[in-house]
Formats: sequence, structure tokens, C-alpha cells
Amino acid sequence: MGSNSKPHAVCIPVPTQGHIKAHLKLAKILHHKGFHVTFVNTEFNHKRLVKSLGPNSLDGLPDFRFETIPDGLPDSDEDATQDLTLLCDSILKNFLAPFLDLLTKLNNDVTSTSNNAPPPVTCIVSDPFMPFTTPAAEQLGIPVTLFFTFAASSFMGFKQYPTLVGKGLAPLKDESFLTNGFLDQVIDWVPGMKGIRLRDLPNNFITTNPNDSIFNGILEVIGRLHKASAVVVHTFDALEPDVLDALSSMSPPVYAIGPLQLLLNQIPEHPLKSLGYSLWKEETECLQWLNSTAPNSVVYVNFGSITVMTPNQLVEFGWGLANSKLHFFWVIRPDLVIGESAILPPEFVEETKERSLIASWCPQEQVLNHPSVGGFLTHNGWNSTIESLSAGVPMLCWPFFADQQTNCHYTCKEWGIGMEINNDVKRDDVEKLVRELMEGEKGKKIKNKAMEWKTLAEEATRLHGSSSTNLDNLANQMQSRKS
Repeated sequence: MGSNSKPHAVCIPVPTQGHIKAHLKLAKILHHKGFHVTFVNTEFNHKRLVKSLGPNSLDGLPDFRFETIPDGLPDSDEDATQDLTLLCDSILKNFLAPFLDLLTKLNNDVTSTSNNAPPPVTCIVSDPFMPFTTPAAEQLGIPVTLFFTFAASSFMGFKQYPTLVGKGLAPLKDESFLTNGFLDQVIDWVPGMKGIRLRDLPNNFITTNPNDSIFNGILEVIGRLHKASAVVVHTFDALEPDVLDALSSMSPPVYAIGPLQLLLNQIPEHPLKSLGYSLWKEETECLQWLNSTAPNSVVYVNFGSITVMTPNQLVEFGWGLANSKLHFFWVIRPDLVIGESAILPPEFVEETKERSLIASWCPQEQVLNHPSVGGFLTHNGWNSTIESLSAGVPMLCWPFFADQQTNCHYTCKEWGIGMEINNDVKRDDVEKLVRELMEGEKGKKIKNKAMEWKTLAEEATRLHGSSSTNLDNLANQMQSRKS
């Protein structure tokens, strides 16, 4: 088809690492399906991506372009995740006008006489936590597809927030509700999710502040769901059949499309294959180090891009790993420790230097797929969880916030591929669980289970697999709306 008759999707993620990564994968897949793609980052994150990936990395292709909008926050050159509350406030207040300006500019470019003028915008693919995209789409009379970069269970959990408010369960009455067993009550009214406790829902409702900006932002998002033409969740049918079944009767239609990386692996000559996702520079020396270790012998440790911990928690994790006497590769972001630099005691460094490697960031999927990696100590962010499952690597789970509690519940209790570490980290627990994961009977069981899920994930993403079929149906729906 001529470049000007292609459907044109404007893709816009929440401006944080995990959301950008998943969204860019979906954007590459849509491009392969024949869409002209405009991918929108904030100016702050665009600068970080260029710095991390290289000066020409975001030149894109004639039909895959990068654009930016300002984020309304003070200028900063910091190589770190922005304050989420400030970012959330700014998304609600400052993003609509520049986004509308960008859409207008893209549609005006259509009339330019140059050969590579883009086709008119025919749809928006938005992270639902960018709620300004719905009114923007309405103003232009185009459909919006919402991409939840989460599991279906977390999507279903977030959908319960208005009900939590209606039942008087959120926000919490006071601080005592954090510790008095209130969060341990089993709730039996969530469709497709049996035997879960309040604390297994995404935890942004756990606030005593009725004006909490993230909680209220989510309520606004859920209130606008009905205006979308489709919802995409990053999962596959066999992984969450009960929840997906419960979602199937809801409107708009929900498409389970994942794992995204395995779908990308099906595209052999992808022109965007080398385009990376990381806001931090990835250190690749770890791959040589892993080459020098035995199969399944290394514990990989990474708490993602947002999780923070206290200096004490860092030291407890460190000594737990050291005392296990196993090999480990630990990613410690410069901003991992609250208000301080992440420094481990010299005696820890001395004790572990023969069998450990520490880096500030790494190409995670290559690490998880390396034969030497036998287990993953993780915060259970959804990218990390589905990447670990796709690689057949079992997990030790230390969830921090948002959907991570839900992912932990499913990883450990439903899918049988993980064990949970108590929030109040103690080195003896870490040591015991790491050894059990890598060498114990339970560890063997969950490793086998992880390999089974890996096979099912691969089946879902093959030609005619459930995710491939769902993707075709979504692409057809998005193209048929192209007027």
C-alpha cells in the first residue's frame, strides 16, 4: 500500500522505563503489521534514550518516527526516574495541550508536498495511565486503543478500585489498617480471581489520603475505560484463562497479546530489531562474566527501574546473597537506595569478589536467557515477570508497589514459579530462600514449572497461536476503523 494510505498509529507510553519498553515492543509489532507509527516520548526521556542508545538510535524509519512533548516538570539532566507523584500530577494537568498540538502538526504534515509526508493519524495507542489521550482522540474523532503494560489479573484488580471506594474499603480509614489484618481479608467478588486477599490487588489504593494523586488518577482512568475502542493486556490466554474469560464479556473488547518479545522473535528480518529500549546505558560486560560460570549456577538480582530500598535492606539482601555462597549478578541502580548512594560494606565486597558481579544496568532479557542464570531475585514488575517466565527462570519475589503484589500472588500461588521474600528483609531468610531456589527440592519443582510455562508462551506466539491470532484481530479492528 502507498505510504499515505497506511493506517497511522500514534503510540504514547507512560514516561517511565517499564512502560516505554513494553510500549515500544508493541509499536514495533504494529509497524510490522503495516502501520505507520509515531512514537511519543517526553523530551526528558527522549534525551535519556539518545544518551543511552547512541546519537542516531532514534532516527527511526520513514514510517516509524519519534516525536516528543514536554512533561511540564522543571528541567533536569538527572539520569534517574522522575518523582512519580509530580509526574502523575503533571500528566493530569499539563499533557493534553502539547499532545493535541502534536496531533495537529502530524495531520498538517500530511498535506506537505514532500515524498515522505505521513498519512493522517487514524488511531491512538495509549497507556491508560495517560488519561488525556481519550479527550484528545474525541476531539479528532479517532479511536483510542488502551495498552495496559500489565497482566490481565492486574488490569482486573485496577478495575475494582471504584468498587473498593463504593464498599468503603479504600482509601484506608487510618494507619492502623496497614497492620491490623484488614488487608489480609479474602475478597470473593472479583470476577475470575478466586481466593485473593485485599493485599493481592495492585496496591495503589493502600493510602489514607483521599486526595492521593496516583489513586485518584487511577479512578479517573477506570472511569474512562468505556470510551476506548479496545484494550490490550500483555499476557497470553493459557496464563490467565479465568480472568481473561471474565474480561471477555466486558466492553470494550480485551486482547491478550504476549509475551511481546516472543512475538518480535517471530519477525526474522525486522528493520527495527536493533532499536533498544533502555533509558540507562546497558553494561554488556556481564555477558562475558556469565559465559565463565556453570549452567544454572547464577542468581540474577534486579529490582527494576523504580523500586527503592533503605540502606539496611540493601545490606540484608547483600549478606543473604553472600552467605548463600552462590554466584550472583546484581544490578544496583545509582538511585536504588532512598536518599543515599548504594554502598555495600568493604567486607561484603571482599567476601564475594570471586563469585559476584555488580553492574548499574544490564540487557535483562539477554541475561535471563543466558544458560548460566538459574534464578531471578526480582521486584516482580510485569516486564521482569513475563521475561523471566519466557526464559523459564524461576523467581524470588520482593514486590514493592502497584501491580507487583498481584504479580507476586500469581507467580507464587497460581503459576508455581516463585517464592516470596518477606517485605521486612532479613539476611537469614534471603540466604535460605536463595539456596532453596537454586539447590533445593522446591527449587527443582518451580524450575520445571517455569520451563512448562516457557513452552506455553512460545506456543501462544507462534503462527496461529492465541497471541498471534489476537494480534491479527486487533490489527484488523484498528485498520477497519481507518476512515
